[in-house]
Amino acid sequence: MAFFKEELKHIKAFVFDVDGVLSSDTTPLNEDGDPVRTANVKDGFAIRHALISGFHVAIITGGYVERVRLRYQKLGVKYFYDNVNDKTESLADFIQKTAVEAKDILYMGDDLADFLVMKQVGIPTCPVDAVSEIKAISKYISDKEGGKGCVRDVIEQTVRAQRKWNDSEVYYRRSF
Repeated sequence: MAFFKEELKHIKAFVFDVDGVLSSDTTPLNEDGDPVRTANVKDGFAIRHALISGFHVAIITGGYVERVRLRYQKLGVKYFYDNVNDKTESLADFIQKTAVEAKDILYMGDDLADFLVMKQVGIPTCPVDAVSEIKAISKYISDKEGGKGCVRDVIEQTVRAQRKWNDSEVYYRRSF
């Protein structure tokens, strides 16, 4: 764990999957049969904090729901890739646009669609309820489930490791 905390000091960007990471892996369906995603408020707060602290944030998902895109755009996320078949291509585009090296990226995924992209980044991570293949390649497994604070967990640890986490109420009122 000490080595993991040391590695966090070099992270410049976060990349997250949606289903099973930013939202639960159980999604109710609307009357048309489309999934209804939920969003964890604490995860959203942490994403906003990361952006204000100077980190890049990207979301890469195989799914498509306009409301999901709008939620993260409202938080300030500029790099949102949806309807993705090959997440490695989206990661390459993100790297090219931000000039962040792959070794300086923390990625959180939960299922096999994340496997190849997680092998390319510096710190692959996952929620506690990820599939075993993803857990096997992760440098850190959050004790939180997908959609239940796992994103906040890795962001807060990273931002604190870099001494950019500000607990001041004044900071939050001014920044959010």
